[in-house]
Amino acid sequence: MRSSVEIAAALRRKFRSRARLFGAWMSIGHPEIAAIFAAAKGDFVGIDLEHTTIDLATAQMIIRTCHEHGRACLPRPYAGSLESMRRLLDAGADGIIVPQVSRRADVERLIEELRYPPQGRRGFGVAAAHQYGRAFDAYVRGANESLSLLIQIETMDGVERIGEILTVPEVDGVMIGPYDISGSLGVAGELSHPKVTAACTQVIKACAAQSISCGIQLVHPRAADLRRQLKAGFTFLVLGSDIFNLTQRSREVDAMIQACGR
Repeated sequence: MRSSVEIAAALRRKFRSRARLFGAWMSIGHPEIAAIFAAAKGDFVGIDLEHTTIDLATAQMIIRTCHEHGRACLPRPYAGSLESMRRLLDAGADGIIVPQVSRRADVERLIEELRYPPQGRRGFGVAAAHQYGRAFDAYVRGANESLSLLIQIETMDGVERIGEILTVPEVDGVMIGPYDISGSLGVAGELSHPKVTAACTQVIKACAAQSISCGIQLVHPRAADLRRQLKAGFTFLVLGSDIFNLTQRSREVDAMIQACGR
């Protein structure tokens, strides 16, 4: 079985080369869901800690399950929670998806807090990431070069400063948050609004110009949706989520019951 550093490094190389990548998304905190997603085709599993009740201990079990299947795992904590980001890395995460990044200084602070010296000031401690000390030297040597840093652009401040933000060389990918962008533009939920489309296009073009991976989450993806978004310039796609999948299926069940006369 590959080590956590090897799993992380392989994923980061793909992001850095703008390879076509696909991810799953977890909002329900159960390792069995992670096992199902990790056994499917794809490149990584994301964990949403920002909008769910998933805690650190559960996230660590999910990360371990992903690694047992050779799949990378990228948690998204809530914005500004640098302590939780460091603890998630110690729990074995292969990188971090950071929400609500709006300026270059945000990214510089992330590098300072999430990289080991001399790049940053991440603290050293016994943790799951290096098998509780058994692989300490190998992990510490490789962490700065193997862990992925994905930032989310979710406000017009971030959109307008995207060129400046992408000058930080440690950024491995950008994930656009169209729902939050629509709210920032005063057209909340109108994802096809011309203003939202223009903002997303601005980020896509900036990423392409800097050879940075750019991605988005699709709520109920179909093959045609994947082709359309890849053609639009995205290089990685998060395909639905456990909650989206279950909600959609429950609606289909409702329709079947109704069709039978209930």
